[in-house]
Amino acid sequence: MDVITKRAEKVIYRDGDNAVKVFSEKYPKSDILNEALNQSRVEETGLPIPDLKSVSVIDGKWAITMEYVEGKTLAQIMEEDPDNLAKYMDDFVALQLKVQEYKVPLLNKLKDKMNRKISSLSGKIDATIRYELHTRLDGMPKHDKLCHGDFNPSNIIIDNDGNPHIIDWSHATQGNAAADAARTYLVFALKDKELADLYLDVFCKKSDTAKQYVQQWLPIVAASQLVKRIPGEEDFLKSWVDVVDWQ
Repeated sequence: MDVITKRAEKVIYRDGDNAVKVFSEKYPKSDILNEALNQSRVEETGLPIPDLKSVSVIDGKWAITMEYVEGKTLAQIMEEDPDNLAKYMDDFVALQLKVQEYKVPLLNKLKDKMNRKISSLSGKIDATIRYELHTRLDGMPKHDKLCHGDFNPSNIIIDNDGNPHIIDWSHATQGNAAADAARTYLVFALKDKELADLYLDVFCKKSDTAKQYVQQWLPIVAASQLVKRIPGEEDFLKSWVDVVDWQ
């Protein structure tokens, strides 16, 4: 098998017409099985995602096998062709809005997941800020739209015919579309604030959503992302967590 990419605690290989995601021994089995379950449930919507083939153990490590899609990520295409960035961003947002048209009622609820993550940050952020975040989250409207949880150009593969395929459904939930947009905004902002602002402009225009509504989600989403403890992200995310409206 040929290595496609290496990520934290997982390696993705190509094996003929299949892509095989092999997890480290430390990766929780429950998270692996949940990822496979998420993908199979989303697959039933008919959205353009790789077909799930199997969940197995390879050399003592859990693995998920799915259809391999030949092509480039949208992130690669955007980097290689900056002159058409506006078009690519428009297509990217249109695809995200298409995802959010669907409902997958058996997925975990986004609000429940975020409440658990905020609670787990004891010792990481101040109790007063955690209380404010819980209060803000509880006050946000409850929706049940399909949310990818990490919708960004590196998770979109454009095949050789120009068709998009959405990968990595490990964080999928049902919830508020603006929360998913806030997560996408932060992913962009970690690397390029101007690109993040362009994304937010396009998303809000195409979805007829007020920017302030998405921005209300930013501290909550930043706090939930802090749980991952990714090196280089913590200071940036904490700066967003601290953006709260004190009464």
